[in-house]
Amino acid sequence: MKWNAVTVPIQRVEDGATSSAQDFVAVEEPLQIRLGERNVAITMRTPGRDAELAAGFLVTEGILRRRDQIAGIVADDRNGVTVSLASEDEIDLERLDRHFYLTSSCGVCGKASMEALYAIGCPALSRPGPRIRQQVIHHLPEMLRPSQKAFDRTGGLHAAGLFDADGNLLQVQEDVGRHNAVDKLVGSALLEGRLPLNDHVLLVSGRASFELVQKALMAGIPVLAAVGAPSSLAVQTALRFGMTLIGFVRDRRFNIYSCDWRIGSA
Repeated sequence: MKWNAVTVPIQRVEDGATSSAQDFVAVEEPLQIRLGERNVAITMRTPGRDAELAAGFLVTEGILRRRDQIAGIVADDRNGVTVSLASEDEIDLERLDRHFYLTSSCGVCGKASMEALYAIGCPALSRPGPRIRQQVIHHLPEMLRPSQKAFDRTGGLHAAGLFDADGNLLQVQEDVGRHNAVDKLVGSALLEGRLPLNDHVLLVSGRASFELVQKALMAGIPVLAAVGAPSSLAVQTALRFGMTLIGFVRDRRFNIYSCDWRIGSA
C-alpha cells in the first residue's frame, strides 16, 4: 500500500531550545506512464490515484479524448502505470515518439506556448457557459481547505478541488505537484464518462500557471480559480481560449483576469 506521507526524525528548534522529534513529510516518487508498450512520461508525484493521474495526463496532453479509447489501466507496484488502447487508429503515434519528463514544479517542460495548445487540438471554450456568483467564489477556499487531509499532516501538498456552478465541492485531489492534482481530477472524470467539465469550477491551492490553464482547458473547464497569483502566460492563454481566470481568492476578495462576464454579483 502506498502512503502519501511518512515520518522522519528531525531536530526541532523553538525559542532557542533544541529537541528530537518526528515529523510528517509528503511522499514524492517517480511514476512511469506507459501507453501500451511505449514509455510516454515520467512525473514526480505523490502515490495514490495513479490510474487517474495517467488517464488525466493523456487527456490534458491531447493524446486521448474519450473513455472508450481506453481498454484498460493497470498500476503496478513498481511506480508504473500502463494504459492499454482499444484501438491505435485515433492515436498520433508520432507524438508518442517524443518523451516527456515532468517534475512537480515545472509541469509540461518545453511546451509553454499557446501555439502548442492549438497543435494538440485544445478547443476554445463555449460562450456563455456557466454564470458563477461572486459569493460562490468567496466560499471556494473554505470549502476546499477542510478536505486537504494530507496537507494537514505534512503542510507540503497542493490541492485541486472540482466544484459545480453553485459551489458544491465534488472532488478533491492532493499531490506534491499542482498539475498532478489536476490530472487526477481530470482522469477521474474521464474514467467516469463526465468529460467535458463545461459547467464546473476548478480551484487550485497555489498559483495559476500556464500548465494548469492548459489542463483545465483540455478538460473543458470554463472557470479556473487560484488562491495565489497567475502568471502572465496563464492570463494570455485564458484570454485567447475564453477561460475565466481568477487569482488571489482569499480574505473575501479576488481578482478576475479574463472573461469576467461569467462572474455575477447576485
